[in-house]
Amino acid sequence: MKTVSLKIDDSIFGDTERILSRIKKPRNRYINEALDYYNRIQRRMLLEKKLISESEIVKTDSMTVLKDFEEIEYHD
Repeated sequence: MKTVSLKIDDSIFGDTERILSRIKKPRNRYINEALDYYNRIQRRMLLEKKLISESEIVKTDSMTVLKDFEEIEYHD
């Protein structure tokens, strides 16, 4: 486990302390869970950006292929 020193805004610290006193959870555990949750959200946002970018690339190719298919004359 790593040790980290943080500077936390007074208002955030106060809110955190009030919550911790009600839920009876150690501050360290609470911060670890909060960071884990935030990391999961950030990973999802990064994945979303990647998927949007890749989708745009594929969309261009797909439209070209669709146009090519539309130009093919089919005979029964």
